[in-house]
Amino acid sequence: MKEITRLLFHMQHCRGLGIKGTKRLLSQISDPLMIYSLSSSTIKRLSGSTAPNTELFHSDFHNFQIDHYEEYYQNNDIHWLSIYDEDYPELLKNVYDPPFVLFIKGRRELLKFPNKLAVVGSRQATSYTEDNLRTMMPGLARKNIVIVSGLARGADTIAHKTAIRSGGHTIGVIAGGFHHIYPSENNKLAEYMMKQQLLISEYPPETKPQKWHFPFRNRIISGLSRAILVTEAQKKSGTFITADYALNEGREILCIPGSVNQKLSEGTNALIKEGAKMVLSIEDIFFELDV
Repeated sequence: MKEITRLLFHMQHCRGLGIKGTKRLLSQISDPLMIYSLSSSTIKRLSGSTAPNTELFHSDFHNFQIDHYEEYYQNNDIHWLSIYDEDYPELLKNVYDPPFVLFIKGRRELLKFPNKLAVVGSRQATSYTEDNLRTMMPGLARKNIVIVSGLARGADTIAHKTAIRSGGHTIGVIAGGFHHIYPSENNKLAEYMMKQQLLISEYPPETKPQKWHFPFRNRIISGLSRAILVTEAQKKSGTFITADYALNEGREILCIPGSVNQKLSEGTNALIKEGAKMVLSIEDIFFELDV
């Protein structure tokens, strides 16, 4: 199994195939280790990728200095898990497109905590989000409920900070590598979490976040969690992408209702109307998590 984990670590640093091409390639072969001996044309046929992308992958794959990277990561306390490892989060393993590799920095044991709650909302979150989370977070911390969010502006930042201030645990799922935190004003928060909490990415540390990384990483946020709490959101916002992932993965969606006169309550109220559970107190969260 260690050899397969090392192979996936190797592949994650190679351009060309992406997660879908990698998934198709692995599904077509009986032993993942066969990839070391496959020709570029065979990889093209099995992965369904274009010739230029296949050539790029093949070149990267056979020129990658894996020992150098492993040593660098070890010296910088960066660890990784593959989907074949026993301690890969079971809930995440069962989503539609689980990451083949997770890069992790911080308190790895937080992945094993059974009760994780994703907290998502608007990047323009108001004091309404902050007031509600400040009220709820101490109770969530006492129950050892780990808060999962995306280290973005607004609701994500509030969720991470209130969890920390309440003596709780939190996991940040970022859209790029550890060396390219976005937004930059969260650099200090990220540095703290990489030491005292946990940061996760499916991308190697030097990867710069791309626009499409942000909605795609939401499947990890919801995939790690037993339920998703939405604080404030407009209709047709990025929060709805996370909600869609959550619905597809069979997770409960919990929403804090808001005033009908507030733009940032339109999304949460609409989700409640469509069947999401309304949260009026922390006991509603405890009930859904059965804690």
